[in-house]
Amino acid sequence: MAIPDRTEATADARLIEAWLPIAELGEESTRERRSMTALPPTYYLHVWWARRPLVACRAAILASLLPHDASRKQFLHALGIHGDPIAAKERIRQATLEGVRLGKEAYGYPRAFSYTPSTGELDKLLDKEAQNATVLDPTAGGGSIPFEARRLGLPTIANDLNPVAWLVMRCTTEFPDTYGDKVRERFLELGAVFRDRVCERIAPFYPSEPEESWVPDGYLWARTVTCPYCNGVVPLSPNWRLDNKGTGVRLHPQTGDPAHRHVTFSIVKRTAEQSHGTVKGGAGTCPFPDCGRVIEGNDIKAQAQAGRNVIPEEAGMGEQLYAVVYKEHEITGYTKAGKPKVKKHRGFRAPRPEDDVTEQVREALDAKLPEWEALGIVPDERFPEDGNDTRPIQYGMPLWRDLFSPRQLYGHCTSVEVFQELVEECGGAADLSDLDRAALSYLALAMDKMLNYNCILCRWIPDREVMAGKFDRHDFAIKWSFAEMAPTVTGLGYDWVVEQTGKAIKELMELMPGGKGAEPRLLEEGAGDGDHAPVRILCESGDQLTEVDDASVDAVVIDPPYYDNVMYAELADFFYGWLKRTAGRLYPGVFTDYLTDKEREAVANPAKFGAFKQVRGSGGVKQRAHRDYQERMQAIFAEARRTLKPDGVMTVMFTHKASGAWDALAKGLVEAGFVITASWPINTEAAGSLHIKDKNAAKSTIFLVCRPREAASPDDAVTYWENVEPEVVRVVREKVDGFQRDGIAGVDLYLACFGPALSVFSRHWPMQRGRAAQKPERPKGAQLQVLEDEDWDPYAVRPEDALDAARGAVKDWRMDAIAAVQRDGRLDPVTEFFVLAWDAFQSPEFPADEALKLARVIGVGFDRDLRDKILAVKGGDVILWDSAVRAQKIGAAISPDGPLINVLHSAARIARERNAARARDTLKETGLLDNTDFKRAFESVLRVLPRPGAVEGKSAALTGAMEDARALETLRTLVYRDDEVPPQPHGEQMTLGNEFGQGELRFDGEG
Repeated sequence: MAIPDRTEATADARLIEAWLPIAELGEESTRERRSMTALPPTYYLHVWWARRPLVACRAAILASLLPHDASRKQFLHALGIHGDPIAAKERIRQATLEGVRLGKEAYGYPRAFSYTPSTGELDKLLDKEAQNATVLDPTAGGGSIPFEARRLGLPTIANDLNPVAWLVMRCTTEFPDTYGDKVRERFLELGAVFRDRVCERIAPFYPSEPEESWVPDGYLWARTVTCPYCNGVVPLSPNWRLDNKGTGVRLHPQTGDPAHRHVTFSIVKRTAEQSHGTVKGGAGTCPFPDCGRVIEGNDIKAQAQAGRNVIPEEAGMGEQLYAVVYKEHEITGYTKAGKPKVKKHRGFRAPRPEDDVTEQVREALDAKLPEWEALGIVPDERFPEDGNDTRPIQYGMPLWRDLFSPRQLYGHCTSVEVFQELVEECGGAADLSDLDRAALSYLALAMDKMLNYNCILCRWIPDREVMAGKFDRHDFAIKWSFAEMAPTVTGLGYDWVVEQTGKAIKELMELMPGGKGAEPRLLEEGAGDGDHAPVRILCESGDQLTEVDDASVDAVVIDPPYYDNVMYAELADFFYGWLKRTAGRLYPGVFTDYLTDKEREAVANPAKFGAFKQVRGSGGVKQRAHRDYQERMQAIFAEARRTLKPDGVMTVMFTHKASGAWDALAKGLVEAGFVITASWPINTEAAGSLHIKDKNAAKSTIFLVCRPREAASPDDAVTYWENVEPEVVRVVREKVDGFQRDGIAGVDLYLACFGPALSVFSRHWPMQRGRAAQKPERPKGAQLQVLEDEDWDPYAVRPEDALDAARGAVKDWRMDAIAAVQRDGRLDPVTEFFVLAWDAFQSPEFPADEALKLARVIGVGFDRDLRDKILAVKGGDVILWDSAVRAQKIGAAISPDGPLINVLHSAARIARERNAARARDTLKETGLLDNTDFKRAFESVLRVLPRPGAVEGKSAALTGAMEDARALETLRTLVYRDDEVPPQPHGEQMTLGNEFGQGELRFDGEG
């Protein structure tokens, strides 16, 4: 790998202000999370959302401390990049094309995150001052940044407002570093006692399998409602698939007893034999042959809200077991030592009468609930009625305890009971040893893992034949059919969560200094006794770090909440109610609130401002949430500046595709007194949502490097935006080509250029306009509100202005690159929008506010020229139409007048519906074939549309676009010579063909 020459910089400049290996970091970041079975232990110790890759965090920390002229080769080695990942990626790609798998050694070295630099290595890289530098992360979340700071042996301060995150960070960063293997051994001791006691108490509620060689693996349930027309009990499921080989469920409606109309089930082996789904879009379909009527969604909600029942004849929503998943252990032979060789087969069976333990569970709950409620064991907190996702309330789950079936609830409450017994047996909460307190903290997290995989919001994944945890999605979507874990089976359930947590502790210790594969940095007698650089984990608001002194921090490295992407506190409540009853015994001063703190959380949370819907002039809910986020981030940044030494650096890691989030973040930065000195885009995200949901997704994290700005003098001359804007454009044009060479593409290319634009903006802040700006016309639809709808000041300048300038510069640069042959032609604004939208978002569906901003940069009227002409607005997104949909909606026809995309779409539709020859003849009649503008449009559209056959499991919108691409490519070969309108390229900016179908990388929803 070629190491660039050192960049000249000022004497105190840091490495991150001069250089960062963005291509190598991008590949290592995605490689880190590419294997679901070999993720870093931080991911599967406990759920947290939007974690940053460890290698990216280590790079941000180390480069923020090193001088600009530090050895880049040594820096890369300390990161764990011990080869050329870019060359390896290309080698793997070529081998894959040839049908060859290079295996796990394809890169020639282990994944970078697994390497911990030795004392000697860091001594060569960091001077004494840097080795004692304090690193602060004021919004640390899951703890990737403080974890990497500790791996570098640096004094570390980590903070988060959320108690769940606070506990996760202590278990991730502090306890392995402090206690070493002692805490794992103690956890496993306590975990074994815990597992045995819980399983013994709940075992009667999990019947044995009918065959001795069968081991239960899980239970599949359908929610039920009563048909209002025939009084039949209807099991609800969108489909009845069990695997991808054709195995599924067939429903058998029983109508013999009019007072007890119900459904039984059988397992079938062919897809054609499976029953149709009984619920879609919130509405049900009665499966009884003498009824078959639609059960309206409101009726289903009403029954759900009437209360859960476990007896089908009673009113309310219930649940019915429809399949049991098991593994058959077949002995295929014996080893020389006489041990059996066992082969496991997955199987499914229909429910038996013996599986119905409804009455036993009800009797046990009735007996224990009064005691448990008196002891505060049951999480009876109400699900927030003013949250962003209230579907649990709508479907009859007003309390957090309602997210669990009766059998699950009994098991979880039993777990809390046993946990509290262990606390008392270890000496009581007030007299626990530090080691026992740490070990019991891990046990609390292990119990959370069981919660995540054993609630009625879990689902069965037929294609993989596994169950997904609750947080495979970051919401509380209703699951019509849900999967239940078999908690008492060896290797599953409680046995599994204890084993997995112990495995995570072991791997966390191995990654720490002195762990496996690293030269010990701690003296033998000091290990585990706290005789080393401290780590402090705080639980307070990031804008009031009461335990951090002024000017005491050398580097702030922060991965702030991502605007409105994740409502962390709302999601964390799922665990918090239970942790109050477990970890709350260990840390009573932390788990004291009713639920987690949403009021002080720094996210753009619309739910907090519901009252503003009715207040004229308030700017609306979204605008208030936007303003609240900016104000809270400004306060956090101001507090970071207070703690930062005068020569300190703050590195901000931010990912969001919406420029409104960037505007709020940047405004907070400059108002807090920072100037952005450098920025770097790093591909850190798995390319998942694009091909799973056919929607665009930002894959880059932008590193913004910030320094405290000197206070402005009253005598300073006024800076005008009109003088700064050309500099923004020039800097973006200088950077964009390098970003693309380093693998930044699609919407990420625009995002990458936001950093340089904001850097120029922050250096010249504050500014004003010399000429009044015209207020943009407000588009139709609340989802298209723009920032300018706030109190309008025609002379005000804000970060969004710099982002607009960056978009314009990238737009021009991309158009030159897309239409590389026909440089003389020009595209009309509508066609240019179509081309650039596909080029940027690489999807027919993308955020409406981003569509509006792109239209503004191009100079095309959104409502006048785009809406209901080439795209539709649906909720907060737009959907670009293909030729067939346009013909159906508006009948756009070939005409030399108007946008050229009309001509191309009409030709594509004729080629699709009739043949390419007819489309060619129709095109000839327009007289446009020799028109330079038309050739440029033809070339550009071909270059950006997705290639046919590149995607599986695609949406109708994406399928239509690929059919257009197929038709236009055929038409091109009939109309033009190859050198006049070149075929679609295989690579460069457009990457749909390479990225679709790889699958989103997750650990079953954890992380």
